[in-house]
Amino acid sequence: MSESHDAVDVITTKRDKRELSDDQIRWVIDAYTRGAVADEQMSALAMAVLINGMNRREIATWTAAMIASGERMDFSSLSRPTADKHSTGGVGDKITLPLAPLVAVFDVAVPQLSGRGLGHTGGTLDKLESIPGWRADLTNEAMLAQLDDVGAVICAAGTGLAPADKKLYALRDVTGTVEAIPLIASSIMSKKIAEGTGALVLDVKVGSGAFMKNREDATELARTMVELGTDAGVKTVALLTNMQTPLGLTAGNALEVRESVEVLAGGGPEDVVELTVALAQEMLKAAGRDGDDVAAALKDGRAMDAWRRMIAAQGGDPDAELPVAKHTEEILAPADGVLTQLDAYAVGVAAWRLGAGRARKEDPVQAGAGIELHAKPGAVVRGGEKLMTLHTDTPDKFERAKEALEGGFTIAPEGSRPDLLPLLIDRIS
Repeated sequence: MSESHDAVDVITTKRDKRELSDDQIRWVIDAYTRGAVADEQMSALAMAVLINGMNRREIATWTAAMIASGERMDFSSLSRPTADKHSTGGVGDKITLPLAPLVAVFDVAVPQLSGRGLGHTGGTLDKLESIPGWRADLTNEAMLAQLDDVGAVICAAGTGLAPADKKLYALRDVTGTVEAIPLIASSIMSKKIAEGTGALVLDVKVGSGAFMKNREDATELARTMVELGTDAGVKTVALLTNMQTPLGLTAGNALEVRESVEVLAGGGPEDVVELTVALAQEMLKAAGRDGDDVAAALKDGRAMDAWRRMIAAQGGDPDAELPVAKHTEEILAPADGVLTQLDAYAVGVAAWRLGAGRARKEDPVQAGAGIELHAKPGAVVRGGEKLMTLHTDTPDKFERAKEALEGGFTIAPEGSRPDLLPLLIDRIS
């Protein structure tokens, strides 16, 4: 077929710091999806976008073009409003697990399309797949039926949603263009808008364990995504949250499921509870259900009931024993003092090396692998006490995991105070 544009012209337009027209953008996304634009040409364009950026109109059109490459889901038949959450990824970030059933308690449907982990950041689907029988892949019809019945579903995105993004995402990963904020924002939002949710809350992580290491970049990403959602008619807000230190006391798959169940039972680490409640409040407010006592639903068992129904609906056994790693090794405090620093990235890499994560998308993960933390910054520790327990099925992985943790924590003299950001840093709407 005759093409309406030329890839080289599109590349040089952005290379020379000029704006791409709407027609150019729509054509290049469609042509790349069809194979009429080669990988090396899209790589060059992605690099030009990384270096020279795009304005709000360009990003909005780029996102709309990626949505148009596939199907759009429709939840209008549901009797309740919908709200979703997206996290930009971190270490110990198991929030989706207690959050989805918690929001469902208040008659808001949660269509949570999640992914698997890559590198030092964990994946929600990997965690849930440690539950015997649980399945991630649902048809659109099954997803809609579960939302109507249970009110919450956590599953893998179907291949029909934004196929252009799937192709471009893989390309960015191997061409040094992952960091382009316009492409990050459009990648996330194309899938979320195509998903069809009425409201969206974004958890944009900031810190060493996050993709965005500093507040300025995180704020730019959050504002860009909020604008994209708003322009598409989706009520969208973003919270900037701290990922300098791991969330909770576990990083791993089955380990994080156990901790999530503790939260649903009314306990669990304070930071996990705080962020779960904060995000639930934002989701309910965006869906027009403001004013409910969210924390009470964690304490009185309602959220746990919704969790059990959600897991069972996807074939999982909520009463089954979770996998346990075959081997453990302890990291001990070298001296008395105060734990003033615990680096999320170091913990994430160590958990990954123990088998909790993957280097390539096709790699398997160990359900029981990961790290259990026995202290968080601010805690007084004694020399010889346990700081962490490492879990793995393959003991030859311990050495490299311990190497990742070298310099990853600091014990200062008693009386020292950790210099930490608050958990909730900012709200952008």
